[in-house]
Amino acid sequence: MNLTGGIVLYAVLWFLTLFIVVLIGQKSQADAGEIVPGTPAGAPADFKPARKVIWTTVISAAIWAVIAWVILGGVISREELESFDLFFRG
Repeated sequence: MNLTGGIVLYAVLWFLTLFIVVLIGQKSQADAGEIVPGTPAGAPADFKPARKVIWTTVISAAIWAVIAWVILGGVISREELESFDLFFRG
C-alpha cells in the first residue's frame, strides 16, 4: 500500500464510519417533544457534530490501523486473495 492508497482507504473508512456514528444515540425532535417550526419531526433534537467527528476519527483510525497491518504485514497475500473464491466453490 502506498501513501495515496493509505489516504484513500482512510477517507473511505472515515466517511463510512461517520454515517454509522451519526445515528448512534440520536434523539429526534419528536422523541424530545420539542419540534421546531419548519423542520421535520425526525430532525435531530440536540446534534453535537464535534463529538461525532472526534469519535469518527478515533474509530476509523483504529480500523485503518488493523487493515494497514494486514496489508503491510503480509498477513494476507495477493495470491491468497485471488484464490479466495476457490475456498467457497469447493
